[in-house]
Amino acid sequence: MPKHITSGLKYLAAVRLRNQGLSQKKIAEKLDIDRSTVSHYLNGSNLSWNSIEFAKILTQLNNKDFLLVIQNLFHDLDKIRVIALIFKEKNYNGIVNDSCIGCGLCVDLCILEAISLNALTAQINSFYCCGCHTCEEACPTNSIKILEEKDDQKRERS
Repeated sequence: MPKHITSGLKYLAAVRLRNQGLSQKKIAEKLDIDRSTVSHYLNGSNLSWNSIEFAKILTQLNNKDFLLVIQNLFHDLDKIRVIALIFKEKNYNGIVNDSCIGCGLCVDLCILEAISLNALTAQINSFYCCGCHTCEEACPTNSIKILEEKDDQKRERS
């Protein structure tokens, strides 16, 4: 069953990437699948529509739950990041206050490895942050705030 679910997610990702103008070659590279599989996905061949419907439901989960599901399905950071970023609807800024004690709990918990320690202070790579708030909720000093970017901030990053 997990293989069917990953196929459903890859199908949805391929369609989303095609709608963004990527070629079949680029889609295959990004999803780490062969071009014939991309062709089958985009032409609607050899697909399990139940798996696709289930994958659609997964993409509607909150960010934290979606991340946990894809972590358990893909088991590889690069693949998890690719899927998470394709389905990421909003951009987030991670702000770390001076009260950070550099304990590293946030680093250990971040599924996308978007957090690192620099001079005993957490630093959040907003490109990879998906807004799951796991780090914010777990921080023992309440030093982390994850904020959704406004529309004008999104345009600046593009």
